[in-house]
Amino acid sequence: MSPGAVMRSAPPRRMWPLYAAGFTTAFGAHGIAANLGGFSEDGVTSLLVLGGLLALYDGAEVVLKPVFGTLADRIGARPVLLCGLVGFAAASALYLVAPSPGWLWAARLGQGAAASAFSPSASALVARLNPAAGRGRAFGSYGFYKSIGYTLGPLLGGVLVRAGGLWLLFAVLAALGAAVAVWAAVAVPVVPPLPKDRQTVLALVRRLTDPAFLAPTAALAAATAALSAGVGFLPVSGRAVGLGTVVTGAAVSVLAACTAVVQPLAGRARDEGRITTGGGMTAGLLLTAAGLAGAMLPGLTGVLVGAVLIGAGSGVITPLGFAALSSSTPEERLGQTMGAAELGRESGDAGGPLLVAGVATLATLTYGYMALAILIALVPLVGLLRRRSAHDPAPYVATNDVSERP
Repeated sequence: MSPGAVMRSAPPRRMWPLYAAGFTTAFGAHGIAANLGGFSEDGVTSLLVLGGLLALYDGAEVVLKPVFGTLADRIGARPVLLCGLVGFAAASALYLVAPSPGWLWAARLGQGAAASAFSPSASALVARLNPAAGRGRAFGSYGFYKSIGYTLGPLLGGVLVRAGGLWLLFAVLAALGAAVAVWAAVAVPVVPPLPKDRQTVLALVRRLTDPAFLAPTAALAAATAALSAGVGFLPVSGRAVGLGTVVTGAAVSVLAACTAVVQPLAGRARDEGRITTGGGMTAGLLLTAAGLAGAMLPGLTGVLVGAVLIGAGSGVITPLGFAALSSSTPEERLGQTMGAAELGRESGDAGGPLLVAGVATLATLTYGYMALAILIALVPLVGLLRRRSAHDPAPYVATNDVSERP
């Protein structure tokens, strides 16, 4: 496939395996994480051990996503995607062969490393298989199914653990990884790497510090920070006013559902020219900040307002951010860019809860929400997105555009 061959959006049968890959990494991350604490006294002996097991998956992603993203540019995103999915299935199968605490650590680390390979590769393929003018919708759909994975992970994972223990959950993940790998091998077309000039370290630094990269990455990190803080602390706010676990769990589900539903809508609006990339991300950031401010309200009102607005704001930001990154990046560097952007998201995933928790320790949880809300609101106000407020970024490969907006 030549660089100019992709003139139209890929047919759905080509995209579904990529959406399934996004679902797999999200389901694998949250399905196990939400159920490790109740696994067994032999495997999780303390909160420190639990924290280490939880950190393995994300830690591997932080270190390896940029590496595998660069590899995808070098040898092609499809081989890295397939190897990552096979690796995920194999890592999950480790615990099936030897269900012991030591192999649990090995399996979790292997899952994180494998997800580091197929996650940025799937994002790069979403971009390569769709023209710049249609990437908002494509990334919106990709984000939708990834959000479904985050939503179903704790629930379905809990059902599987209750039915057959952690062994059954790992068995399902092994089967899921293998099935998606086979599906992708059959349905995802070969997208060969594009020729590229040798990149110096200085050129890489310049590209990754350019506003075209920093602005959407900062927005994605802010959205992830708010989501992570909302999932972690809105139930705490609910319990503080006497709400039961069913109500607080429903609030988290509302947050995830809003994120999932809004993403395709925002991506479609961007592609149809009803919103600009920069303007949409600015609105999403302010909406997210408003959600954190709403969480400061007392009682059920604060929990629900926070869940709805944080979810909706994050749902607006995510597809627009990835569409902006893909449109402002040379096609031959998409994997590297997606891997680096994912690193920014992981930083937000860890930093948001840490900020809220740190401020809450010194004051109250209300002030923790306030601190994160102010920080997120400052992102568009300091002008990180100002250059994108009027127009979408011009794609590097003009032949990939199927339409021009007036």
